[in-house]
Amino acid sequence: MIFQLTDELLFPPPYLAREDGLLAVGGDLSVERLLLAYSMGIFPWYSAEDPLLWWSPDPRMVLFPNQFHCSRRLSRTIRQGVFQVSFDEDFAGVIAGCAAPRAAEEGTWIVAEMQEAYIRLHEEGWAHSVECRLDGELVGGLYGVSLGGCFFGESMFSRQTNASKVAMAALVDLLLGWDFDLIDCQMQTPHLASLGAREISGQDFSSLLAESTERSPRKGRW
Repeated sequence: MIFQLTDELLFPPPYLAREDGLLAVGGDLSVERLLLAYSMGIFPWYSAEDPLLWWSPDPRMVLFPNQFHCSRRLSRTIRQGVFQVSFDEDFAGVIAGCAAPRAAEEGTWIVAEMQEAYIRLHEEGWAHSVECRLDGELVGGLYGVSLGGCFFGESMFSRQTNASKVAMAALVDLLLGWDFDLIDCQMQTPHLASLGAREISGQDFSSLLAESTERSPRKGRW
């Protein structure tokens, strides 16, 4: 059963997603609803021609920071300092880069409404970005939401080889230092799997998430 959300904040129980992970339709992208959704393992994902769709896939793709796979090529790129890496210096630029059209893809799910919503989350200290620059130009990065000891990865982009992977490596290094529990990657892709992400059951993810979001948040600029 797919729930039709109204302007009320709550997601109606039980939280049973369809086999493809679709859970609910409608609602809004307010800061309050987004934070509630992420705390329950739910995220928005839709195209410009669709209504607002909410998802909770099972199984769930996650990356445990201590299981990040850094290839020899990536390690060499990091050691050489090819890219200049920063955090939260250009969130709007990163989300715009993630939303830009890509080869063999039509359109984007990061519509203007989504960009505005996550910029609001960033301004309130919940959403964060990692930027990779080459000679001062933004050429890659990623963004996501942080709650407790969990980072919910949303999207990444790369205009230069390995730029997004360097951003991920920098994020993992930061989260290891803060003893974060996991990075939510949402859905399986070969790219994420190559970095050490793997699928776990929705039940295991919910249990991990419940414990992780009890931790004090790393709110504010990173």
